[in-house]
Amino acid sequence: MISTPDNASSAPLTVDFFHDVVCGWCYVMSPRLRQVAAELGIAVRQRSFVLQDTPEQMCQVFGSMERAKQVILGHWEACARHDDRPRIDVEGMRAEPFDYPSGMAGALACQAAHLLGGDAGHWDMFDAIQHAHLSLHRNVGDSAVLLDIATELGHDRDEFAAHMHGPMALQRVQADREAAARMAIDSIPTLIAGPHRARLRTMSTVELRDRLLALMPAPAPV
Repeated sequence: MISTPDNASSAPLTVDFFHDVVCGWCYVMSPRLRQVAAELGIAVRQRSFVLQDTPEQMCQVFGSMERAKQVILGHWEACARHDDRPRIDVEGMRAEPFDYPSGMAGALACQAAHLLGGDAGHWDMFDAIQHAHLSLHRNVGDSAVLLDIATELGHDRDEFAAHMHGPMALQRVQADREAAARMAIDSIPTLIAGPHRARLRTMSTVELRDRLLALMPAPAPV
């Protein structure tokens, strides 16, 4: 695992990763951040940022659920062109009969994993949900699907469900939303890096490595 709640104070740099499980650009960015964080010994804190909480909010933004799916899958096509390998199954999701899900249920599942396994558990759950959603076109707005994913990761289903539906997961989602508002974050993925809160968005692995290296403190003289 790359990041845990206990290693942030000893890491040379800490990055807050704001993301939504249904965001295609987050799917592109997460493995790049994993790779660079592992190479540089960077601590990564996972932060939920739900774009739309409910189908009603999605209809307000897009006009209808049908329109939401059409527009979002257009974003998927752009994400697929910029991904490092072919993983995003646009046509598979287009053929599914269910409405495009909001990210709230997935965020609660990620926060349940955080309660059980810290930032590392959160990140593993986030990546697993994204893989299920964007590569396997599963309905990650369905609690049963999310519990299946959790058990595939080794969690006890009943214990995980209690955390996912409990008050602490929702409180954590709300706390991350409040933190994003304080920093005027309005799009994802967003990385907030270091004490000066440098703001990074989607970029290549090479550029991400260079940007984070430049933010790391200089080694102490010997």
